[in-house]
Formats: sequence, structure tokens, C-alpha cells
Amino acid sequence: MPELRRFDAAEFLETQEDVTAFLAEAFETGDASFIAKAIGTVVRARGTTEIARETGLSRENLYRALSGETRVEFDTVMRVLGALGVELEPKHRAA
Repeated sequence: MPELRRFDAAEFLETQEDVTAFLAEAFETGDASFIAKAIGTVVRARGTTEIARETGLSRENLYRALSGETRVEFDTVMRVLGALGVELEPKHRAA
């Protein structure tokens, strides 16, 4: 019988386009906890240690902040997104 493994989206985020699409879907939900978890998934995909080094945050703080269990500081989100090479663009609405 084949061994079952827990699905981990981080294993499938191979390109910047994958990351952009994944995060866009998360932001569409408008759910702050879900968005934080999605960012955490991308951090794991890219390497938590490297992102911690680039942001100046500890790995433990990244895990905690992006768990979806606590309220994450906006500054932390922006630092992490910057380290991931993700830029936020306002959604333009037709008048």
C-alpha cells in the first residue's frame, strides 16, 4: 500500500509566477490569517533561513508571525514580501 503524505503547497511553488498566483489567490480571500499562512508557505518554499537573514527577523519570529495564529505586523509582512520579490499593486476599479 502506498504511503500517504500530507499535502504541502510549498513543494509546488517553483517559479515567481507560481508564487504570484498563489499569493494573489490568498489575497482575494481577504482573510488575514489565511494570507499570513500563505506567505508562510512561500517562505518555507524559498527557505526560511534565507528569508530570515534577508529580513533581519529570526526564524522563530517568522514561523510565529506567519502561522495564521497571531496578528502579524504590517511591517513584517512588507519586509517578507520584499525578500520574496513580491510587490503589491493596487487593484484598479473601473469608474
